[in-house]
Amino acid sequence: MELPARIGKYELEEFLGGGMSHVYRARDTVIGRTVAVKILTEAGCADVETKTRFLAEARMAGNLAHDNILSIYDFGADEHGRPFLVMEFLRGEDLRHAIRDGHTGDLRGKLRIALQVGRALEYIHAQGIVHRDIKPENAHLNAAGVVKLMDFGIAKAAGMSLTRAGYVLGTPYYMAPEQVTGQEITGQVDVYAFGVLLFELFTTQKPINGDTMERIFYSILNEPLNLEPLRQAGAPEAVCDLVARCTAKSPAARPQGFGAVCAEIEECIFNAEAATTLLPQGSAAAAAPAAAPTSVRPKWLAPAIVLLALAAITGTYLAVRPKPVPVVHAPVLASTLSTSTGTMLLVAAGTFEYGEDKRPIALAAFYIDKTEVPNSAYAEFCSATGRKLPEGFPAGKPELPVVNVTITEAHAFAAWAGKRLPNDKEWEKAARGDDGRSFPWGNQQDASHANLNSKGLRAVGDFADGASPSGALNMIGNAWELVEQLTPPSKQAVETFRAVLTPPPTADEPWYLIRGTSFKYPINPDAIWDKTTVPARFKGSDIGFRCAKDAR
Repeated sequence: MELPARIGKYELEEFLGGGMSHVYRARDTVIGRTVAVKILTEAGCADVETKTRFLAEARMAGNLAHDNILSIYDFGADEHGRPFLVMEFLRGEDLRHAIRDGHTGDLRGKLRIALQVGRALEYIHAQGIVHRDIKPENAHLNAAGVVKLMDFGIAKAAGMSLTRAGYVLGTPYYMAPEQVTGQEITGQVDVYAFGVLLFELFTTQKPINGDTMERIFYSILNEPLNLEPLRQAGAPEAVCDLVARCTAKSPAARPQGFGAVCAEIEECIFNAEAATTLLPQGSAAAAAPAAAPTSVRPKWLAPAIVLLALAAITGTYLAVRPKPVPVVHAPVLASTLSTSTGTMLLVAAGTFEYGEDKRPIALAAFYIDKTEVPNSAYAEFCSATGRKLPEGFPAGKPELPVVNVTITEAHAFAAWAGKRLPNDKEWEKAARGDDGRSFPWGNQQDASHANLNSKGLRAVGDFADGASPSGALNMIGNAWELVEQLTPPSKQAVETFRAVLTPPPTADEPWYLIRGTSFKYPINPDAIWDKTTVPARFKGSDIGFRCAKDAR
């Protein structure tokens, strides 16, 4: 296309590349924003499957809203009927070039890149989408270290089938065994590809070598991954172990979803930050003076030699004496954040006692909502986004926690609010603090501190005397809380929900944890660490949520 050219309000200024679709840098002439415009070529329009995929990508990616996913602004067709997408214009480089050119930073930098990719994948999986083409070329890194996942051209949404029989989609080096053999595709193929990407991020090389497609596929199906290059590159053993499990041949042997993957990476980041200190500077002692020549010296030279010797001794002492280790101070974080949807509280970095067995777990600092998300905030979200209010929404009770929402709806609210959902470990640390207490308020089994065994929900700000060590309210009782943790259900859970969901749920669909019990139950010392699972499409009259946010 001869430039400059115009499509609607978009002025095309520079051709950036492409194949069946062409991408241009463009300017939105109405608001002056630089954008990227992706246009399907005439050849692409003539191919029914290519055009179908382009339109599917527009619908799919256009409904995603996440800090680590490329934003889609607009969609339409030009005067020749060719569909086009208007996207966020990315500055920086793709992860392939960042890896090649050494722009991924130190250990913590690499882990933060991996964490952002993992969170993006966790989000799209929660929307019922499998990317199917995770590789460094499809992740973009800007100068501030922000990662954007992109290219949903072959992504698969639940219930959508565009693949011809016997036709395999994906990039060979990153394909899971079940992709190679044409078996049913689940989100576990993205877990596998993420493991390969994580290997490359640390080693700058692919874990599988092969000159032919047959050789690559044979390695994927039959040969275990060699982790030695990871160790030689200085990757922590926890990262090596995570890569090994992500790339397991069997989908069932991999981490079950990105909630678990992200939690492990966060722990690695915390451990890396805790271990970072400035090492004392040292230097070798000065070399011994050379032997004196045998020739006769002038008398004036002797005092000069003495002075030089004293200077050498002093210099040596100053060089080898122990030096104080500079203290590395962590950045000072505000104890509270005021947001448009409520106050958030800082949960400091450190180790806490997790679970029934009070296992020590290290977490990086994060913020947690002081209260469950109230009806007032959720109503504002629905008004701003054009969504329907939840079933049975009590318009006259803005102070109660919002309930009857699915985790997909909770994700959408969190993205709109600039937040996210807490994962399982974050939720528990916010609820019980560092000391493994039995209840948010301490170890006393006193039901007066929480809304338990009652007839209904209470205001999100009630029971101030039952606050957790971080200051969060109603961490047990009132409403169950959805957390960002995909977890396989027990057989009993599947059977229980068969009676209340249509169509009946299966163990293969996404299930998420809920924490903290609800007003319907009596006080129980297990509530602080116990948990249960619900299908992602389930909503209940006593299930709500609160949000979290990274501390940066």
